[in-house]
Amino acid sequence: MSTPPLTELTARTRDIFRVVVEQYLATGQPVGSKTLAEGGAVDLSPASIRSVLADLEKLGLLAAPHVSAGRKPTETGLRLFVDGMMQITQPSEDERRAIEAKLGDPGPLEARLEAASAMLSDLSGAAGMVFVPTAERRLAQMSFVPLDAARALAVLVDANGQIENRLIELDGVDSATLDRASNYLSARLANRSLGEALKEIENEIDSGRSALDAASSNLVRRGIAMWSEAPDRNPVLIVRGQAKLLDDEAVGDVERVRQLLDELENKQAVAEVLERARTAQATRIYIGSENRLFALSGSSVIASPFRDREGNIVGVLGVIGPTRLNYARIVPMVDFTAQSLGRLTG
Repeated sequence: MSTPPLTELTARTRDIFRVVVEQYLATGQPVGSKTLAEGGAVDLSPASIRSVLADLEKLGLLAAPHVSAGRKPTETGLRLFVDGMMQITQPSEDERRAIEAKLGDPGPLEARLEAASAMLSDLSGAAGMVFVPTAERRLAQMSFVPLDAARALAVLVDANGQIENRLIELDGVDSATLDRASNYLSARLANRSLGEALKEIENEIDSGRSALDAASSNLVRRGIAMWSEAPDRNPVLIVRGQAKLLDDEAVGDVERVRQLLDELENKQAVAEVLERARTAQATRIYIGSENRLFALSGSSVIASPFRDREGNIVGVLGVIGPTRLNYARIVPMVDFTAQSLGRLTG
């Protein structure tokens, strides 16, 4: 069913619809006309409210799980609310500082990704996810450290501070040659991928523009070739906080939660879901059946790409949980976390 535009709803109908959705997202329980009338949020009689609720149900925006129950929003209704009526709640200054402090802890990139996933789970009350696909790393520098007269360590440092070593035979190379080769490589590797650096270095040496002597050129070629033959980094998918999906309100919906946990076990499919959000300019929201993977469990995904300082997309992070997620709070939280992770790790 297509979502009716907000302009087709009267002001009174919009107000009642908004209150129903907000109360349902806050409590997880269907909302009835008596609750709306007694709560003071809607200044109408229960009979008048029931009439509006019936109209909203006919439009496909609300549904009654049982004959005597109140109403709750359908997926179509949630989409209308998220796109046109939701008033987002930005993270507080304390929350922003806490996020940046957690993500700014020194250590390898994967530890920060773990921290981001766990933190999103804690903040949202749902499961947190971070995905970094296979990609060539951006590099920082490369140097040769002599071990003895015949051997040296070729040390490669990437833009995330991760360090790799390879043993290289020197074949009579002296310390001055090691220094020249190290300085040359570091000047050309900075903020490039290995493939980009290799192409530029080969062009310079082949054309005679490198200003390197034969021994230094040979060492540079051998050093850079060591990593050009290495496989790309494996994709990383981290999911944390699955236990938070088993809250008190989930007890009456055990089958849905079991289905969601089964879906989360399909790592390849989860990665594909997050991969689709990589090209988005802002945070993406998938509600229920809008995402085929989680359609059976009726779950929502909120995901945002994060970028390095140069604007290159590094990966995607987000949360998954029931469709009654607190979208107004979680969407800006995911967006800020993505910006912070990109800024602090890029």
